[in-house]
Formats: sequence, C-alpha cells, structure tokens
Amino acid sequence: MGRLHDSMLRLVKPFTHRDYALLASALIISTFAAGMWAVAMVYQVRRLGGGPLELSVVATSNAVGLLALVLLGGILADRYSCRKIVILVQLLLVLIMSVTALLALTGAITLWHLMLTSFLAGAGSAFFFPAYSALLPRILPPKDLLAANGLEGTVRPVVHTALGPMVAGFLVAAISPAHAIAGIALCHVIAIFVLRRIAHRKEYDAPEPADSTVVAPSVLRQLREGVGYTMRTSWLRWTLIFSVISVFTFIGPFEVLLPFIVSDHLGGDAKLFGYTLAFFGAGSAIGSLLIASAKFPRRYLTLMTACWCLGTLPLAAVGYVDAAWMLFAILLLFGITDSAGMVIWGTLLQRRVPKHLLGRISSLDFFVSLALMPLSMAVAGPLSHVLSLQSIFVIAGTASPIFGLLAWWAGRFARDEIEHPLHSTSETQASL
Repeated sequence: MGRLHDSMLRLVKPFTHRDYALLASALIISTFAAGMWAVAMVYQVRRLGGGPLELSVVATSNAVGLLALVLLGGILADRYSCRKIVILVQLLLVLIMSVTALLALTGAITLWHLMLTSFLAGAGSAFFFPAYSALLPRILPPKDLLAANGLEGTVRPVVHTALGPMVAGFLVAAISPAHAIAGIALCHVIAIFVLRRIAHRKEYDAPEPADSTVVAPSVLRQLREGVGYTMRTSWLRWTLIFSVISVFTFIGPFEVLLPFIVSDHLGGDAKLFGYTLAFFGAGSAIGSLLIASAKFPRRYLTLMTACWCLGTLPLAAVGYVDAAWMLFAILLLFGITDSAGMVIWGTLLQRRVPKHLLGRISSLDFFVSLALMPLSMAVAGPLSHVLSLQSIFVIAGTASPIFGLLAWWAGRFARDEIEHPLHSTSETQASL
C-alpha cells in the first residue's frame, strides 16, 4: 500500500503547479479535437466518394504541413514566448476548422479544401508542440517531468484515440461529418480561454542574452546549432535514425489502410473504427501510466528501444484478423509499448538536452522522426493495389525490431545509459 500511495502522489504532483494544470488541460482539449478530426476527416473524404488514394492525399497533407514548418517552429520556440505561440496556434485552428465546417455544412466542400485544412492543421502542430515541449521544463522542476510526461501519455491517447474518435464517430453516424468538424472548432475556442489564464512570467519566454548589446543569433545559426548538437550526441542521433525507418514502415498502413481493414475485412462502420482507435488509446494510457508511476528506469535507453521494437510485432497480424476483438487486442498491445517508449523519450529529452536548445531539438525530433511520414502515407494507398493488406502489415510489424536492434548496438545505448544515469531526481540537465 505504501508503494501504491507513493506512486499516486508522484503522478498527481505536477498538478500542484497551477500553470502546468492549465497547460495540460489545454493540451488535452486540443488533443481531443485532433482525435475528432482523425475520424471526421476519414468520413468526409468518403462522403465525397474518396477511397484509399484520396484518403492518402488528405492524410499526407497534414504530415507535409508539420514537416514543412516544424524546424521553424522549434527555432521560434527558443526565440519568442512559448505561451503566446501556443495561444496563437489555437486561434489559427479555430479559424480553419470553422471555415471547413461551414463549407461542409453548405455542401460546398471539395477534396482540395480538406487537403488545405489538413495541411494547416499540421502546420499548427509544427508550432504548438515545440513550444509546449520547451515550456514544460520551464514550468516544472526536473523531478516532476517523468510524472508529467506519463500523465500526458496516459491522458492524451485516451482523448486522441478513444474519446475524440468515439464522439466524432457518433456525430458522423447520427448527423454528419460537418457537425463533427464544427465540434472541433469549439474545442479550440475552449483551449484558448484556458491558455490565456497561464501567468505572464519571464521564464516562460525565450532566454535573453546576459549582455543586452549582443545581437540575437540568426535563424540559420540557431538551426545549425541544434543540428550540430544532434549529430554529436550518439543516443540522440541513432534514436532518430531508427525512428525514421520505423515510422516509414508502419505509419502509412496504420493511418491510411486501417479504416479499410475495419470496413472491408470486418464489415464495420465509423463507430467500429472509433472503437478500434479507442483500444489503441487505452493501451497507450496503460503504458504511460505504468512508466509514470515508477521511478525513471536505470536502463532507460534499452527499455525504450525494446518497447518500440517489440511493440510493432502485433501489427503483422492485422491483415489476418476476422473478428473485431482480435484487432482490439493487437492495437491494445501496440498502444502499451508505443506510449511506454514515448514517455521515456520525452523525459530523456527534457533532462539531457540543455534548456536553451530544447525547442530546436524537439522540432528536429519531430522533423527527423516523421521525415518519411508523408511518403509512407502517400505510398500506402497505391501500394494496396500492388500488395495485399496482409503483406503490407507484415512488413509494418517486423521492420522496427530489425532496425531497432541495429540502432541499440551502433549507438552503444547500454554503455551510454550507465555512464549517464537519470534515475536520481537530483540530477540536473547536462550538455553532452
């Protein structure tokens, strides 16, 4: 009972910081809206008569928007007020989702409208998440970061892949995709009101040089500084290389082809697709909770890599499912391992990357990890006309273990994690 009590105290402690509670609440609301968009977008495309190819195009637009601007987003997070950036992003999302909902309600919407909305939503993420990542360690002390990342990893999947898709699925089935998109706009309005209550503190803004006569470095110089740090840091470099390959092999099938597994193999509708994503979200919540309620692992790089390697294996069976419960079980396992690795990774960045570089490194993480995501999504639809869904998901499930083991060996993760222990809460961030 004592350990359980200590674990619960560790989990809720970040919420004793008022500004973190507000920031986390806004993130949850915005993530709920993103989960609704994942379903509303699919069925708005299908209402227009689109299939896998058209869905690939719209989904790819979101990834292109993210990748095109995420490096700039990281640089701005290190130069300007992170608090103002996250508010402005929510305002942008209110505008684009309101216009999209109006076009859909009036029947004037076309595929290119959805592509533009998806692109701008991705662009919003390109600025929001680097700013959020840079703001978090400015609000919380290092000892509370694991719990905060764990809570985020617990709650975000629930609202992004469970509650958001479920609500959108019901709205789509009961009324229309347009009404679900209108609900998304309302969520972002609420997020703005929450974010505006965060205190106006100097530490939430970019650090100013000690010498006021020093000219701020150029954007290009700041970008080179972030890239240089990444290339010099072995654990960071090899994790990102592994992520590029892993994301390319599974994100396209997961994002583009999974709806057709539900509809064509299982005969399901929007509700069943929403339930499917809900099980992935539930698994993500469980994995995050397990990591967050414990002390930071001593073998953090090894455990993180093992989670991401073994976690994709169940995806190899997706193409062979003939009952909904089988798909639910696969995505539950995938969610557990994926989120456990993500919580470790997020905390690792916040504790081992210098604060003045965190916005840029976070954006590089997004950019490099997801660099091939648009290509993966773009290829998934046409590839389904060449290979069977079974073959595609087998590749998606087995590629990560192979390349993850290579990254673990080449990056010398086992030695690095021993030389740089993070299980002590008294450790401060270090530039390596």
